[in-house]
Amino acid sequence: MLASGLALSAVAQTPATTAGVAVPNAKVAVIVFSTAVGQTNEFQRDFADLQKKYAPKGAQLDVMKTEIEALEKQLQATADKLSDSERASKAKAIDDKKKQAQRIAEDAQKDYGDEMNDTFNKVATKVLDVMNAYATQQGYTLIIDGSGSQQQAPVVLYASPATDITKAIIDAYNVKSGVPAPPPPPPATPSPARTAPAKPAAPAAH
Repeated sequence: MLASGLALSAVAQTPATTAGVAVPNAKVAVIVFSTAVGQTNEFQRDFADLQKKYAPKGAQLDVMKTEIEALEKQLQATADKLSDSERASKAKAIDDKKKQAQRIAEDAQKDYGDEMNDTFNKVATKVLDVMNAYATQQGYTLIIDGSGSQQQAPVVLYASPATDITKAIIDAYNVKSGVPAPPPPPPATPSPARTAPAKPAAPAAH
């Protein structure tokens, strides 16, 4: 459900540790931070609202696409009956409509991307606060972000499943935010089963 490449400034502000320093009794945990943010009830709610907001724009573009295709078919079907000036005029009208649709699509994509980043980062900042509090309570020395979408993902050669605190952070954040879980999607309507044609009965033996 998340667009790839979403940057998280809060993660970049985490202080770096000194390389090569051994910490006695270190307690290390792994978190897939982008997943933790994306699976919170709050982000799921805000993401659904964002999709609803831009649904009319998508519907508008679908209508324009259908209109352009109809105009192109009409021009192809009547091209031999039109004068050169008429064909040029109709071709220009189609081209103008294509350019208009492209501008609308580009503007909508930019606005949607900007709002998606804002929505993600708003929740991510609060999830980071919850993670820091959780790490302090649980006595973790180091938490590694295992998100594969990072530009320079950390190399984790081995991590016990017990060290992955992603689910714990999601649960802790949902409790703190108080946002209820989104309702489950409606079940898919099963397609009617086709009845196989009956085989003809074998002739009786004489």
